[in-house]
Amino acid sequence: MLKYLVKRLLLALLILFGTSIIIYFLVRNMPGDYIDLQTASQVSRGLLTQEQVDQMKALYGIGDNSFWGIIGNYFTWLGNLLKGDLGISFVYGRPVAEVINRYMWISFGISFVALIFEIIIAIPLGIYAATKQYGVADYTVTVLAMMGISLPTFFLGALLLRMFSIKLGWFPLSGLHDATQMLTGLPYFLDTLHHLILPMVTLVILSIGGLMRYTRTNMLEVLNSDYIRTARAKGLSEKTVIYKHAFRNTLIPIVTMLGGIIPGLFGGAMITESVFALEGIGYTAYKAVLQADVPFVMGYNMFLAVLTVLGILVSDLLYAVVDPRVKLK
Repeated sequence: MLKYLVKRLLLALLILFGTSIIIYFLVRNMPGDYIDLQTASQVSRGLLTQEQVDQMKALYGIGDNSFWGIIGNYFTWLGNLLKGDLGISFVYGRPVAEVINRYMWISFGISFVALIFEIIIAIPLGIYAATKQYGVADYTVTVLAMMGISLPTFFLGALLLRMFSIKLGWFPLSGLHDATQMLTGLPYFLDTLHHLILPMVTLVILSIGGLMRYTRTNMLEVLNSDYIRTARAKGLSEKTVIYKHAFRNTLIPIVTMLGGIIPGLFGGAMITESVFALEGIGYTAYKAVLQADVPFVMGYNMFLAVLTVLGILVSDLLYAVVDPRVKLK
């Protein structure tokens, strides 16, 4: 077990190293940069010269965009990363790690609750649809799944806002709290929850479709297996066949999918938080991307990369739980 964990951790570090190189090159080749965006008006009015702008770029470490210049800057960034320093955010003027730590918990709370509801809703519906193949329930679940997969985040978010915030007035339009009131304790928590309901509903609706379809497909494959027919021939009840025999084997491929769900929810949070103007890590990263904040964009993408690698590692370990035939060697 220990040998397996060490091997997987070393592989994870190698993956993160390769990912960081790709991300750094992509971020450094974004159109425009922070200095150009901030000094464009001064340069056009003759208040700054191009030489002064170039000096500022060199000071910020983004002056040389040649291949070898980017390579040198990457290894400087990597060396600082190994010392726990992600750099200073150009936009927020604070250490990147501090900004991420401040805003990630809102996104984590939304994503975690959305994940719980996604599992509670999607897996039972997928199983039910598989047991009622070609029936009304199956077609209904399929249509709902396709809607969840196909709807753009910004469209669904705007639709929910228009219906439940503007027309019905049930939920606030944006933000985390009611700025007109000074709340503490339980009222503060309830006010925050009231503001987060629509964003969480948006994430749940958009995420359950894929998991429902995946569960249904794998359950159908398992239900058509020989050992399921044998279990039925032995006189076992349909409930026992489905939940004791079929569902356990359906979990094996589902575990693989769950490894990428959490980073996927954090990635999707960028659009969701932008629509609802929530000060989470996604909305914070969105504003940083618009202003080409290289240190923060790098830190945010590495944060997602670490979540992805951890998700894959956890799913590998869960294989041994759901399938005793798998040995961690």
